[in-house]
Amino acid sequence: MTLHLYNTAHRKKEEFVPMEPGKVGMYVCGPTVYDRAHIGNARPVVIFDVLARLLRHQGYELTYVRNITDVEDKIIDAAAKNGESIDALTTRTTQAYHDDMAALNALPPDLEPRATEHIDGMIRMISKLIEKGHAYEAEGHVLFDVTSMADYGKLSGRNREEMIEGARVEIAPHKKDPADFVLWKPSTGDMPGWDSPFGRGRPGWHIECSVMSEATLGITFDIHGGGRDLIFPHHENEVAQSCCAHDGAPFARYWVHNGFLMVDGKKMSKSLGNFRTVQDVLEEAPGEAVRLYMLKTPYRKPLNWTDYGLDQAKTEMSKLYIVLKDFDEVKTGPLEPNPEVVSALSDDLDTHAAFIKIQNLAKQLRREKNIAEQSRLKGQLIASGQLMGLLEKTWQEYFKGRIEGQVATLTISISEEKIESLIAERDEAKKQKNYARADEIRDNLKAEGIVLEDGPGGTTWKRA
Repeated sequence: MTLHLYNTAHRKKEEFVPMEPGKVGMYVCGPTVYDRAHIGNARPVVIFDVLARLLRHQGYELTYVRNITDVEDKIIDAAAKNGESIDALTTRTTQAYHDDMAALNALPPDLEPRATEHIDGMIRMISKLIEKGHAYEAEGHVLFDVTSMADYGKLSGRNREEMIEGARVEIAPHKKDPADFVLWKPSTGDMPGWDSPFGRGRPGWHIECSVMSEATLGITFDIHGGGRDLIFPHHENEVAQSCCAHDGAPFARYWVHNGFLMVDGKKMSKSLGNFRTVQDVLEEAPGEAVRLYMLKTPYRKPLNWTDYGLDQAKTEMSKLYIVLKDFDEVKTGPLEPNPEVVSALSDDLDTHAAFIKIQNLAKQLRREKNIAEQSRLKGQLIASGQLMGLLEKTWQEYFKGRIEGQVATLTISISEEKIESLIAERDEAKKQKNYARADEIRDNLKAEGIVLEDGPGGTTWKRA
């Protein structure tokens, strides 16, 4: 089945055609390991894990690379604040990251390069950029000269003023241009540093991914992924470094970006008290329910995280596992995903539509009386779920520790008062032009079997 992906570079959905038939190279920006991962960090991991599963299901030989940034100023600051060594901090937080992502059923990447393992390659690329007139040394720094690249800004589509503002760069006197960005910076005292032709120092953030992607996938590769917040400046600067270092050779052919994540309609931040780590939400819900919540919203749309949304995802996952429990005695048929699920995922990774089709499979299985057909549907249900990283446990494992009676009678039905309350919240969201939240409420109610009908007199509802 043909895969189509929205390519940020061209602002449109395109048929995916790999550079080499049958093989795909995919690079996704990984964590800076200075603290526990938050739910915004986890969203791209879950999204690109589904894409990796889909590519392999379609028969591609995939090399999936996700890096670890283990040298960065945030790491230096966090280690000093905690009173621990940088090695101890990065080792501890890297393991925590692995544990958290595994709890969300995210498979490990094929390769996981670490920035500190590729310092020599960074020095070589920086030297090459200087030789080609795309970078310069100034007061112990090496900076990329953005004016040396005629189409700098092409990926993000930003004009000059927007780029300077969006980069939040320091207007330092040693820069030729305010938009120039750091490739190498000096290290003093006990800061981590490496000897180089430009003096003892450490790399800038952007150069790290340019070098690690080239070392693992080559100068040009198929898919580069990450959150929408990375388009500028990080991905824009990766393009600049890599293309200029290799005389304009293409970098990534398809740029795939997931949307922002908010909490209760606001930007997540510790100052607002709405900051959620993966560890936090795993205390509130099973990892598969957390994963499902992230997949119910199409990946390019903003995801608004709410307690109600997480509770609903918990209910939906429980209902699927109850179906498997009730059909435990039925032999599982061939583990082949339902073609409609594969089709939905192949249409720019439409996980929202794919999950609705998975729910329909569960309903079909409930209604089916023929044993052979039950076997076939059960196999499709499990395989379709697993293509999205769901239904990977037995029902006994999923419900472990719960009271059997509660599991057997789980039917959770939303009350009329709650429906009216959510309709009122949806009306207010539309007034505030928060259409993402309004759509989420409508979709959540639909999943509960509640259909909304908007008319001149307002919104009415009925049970499907």
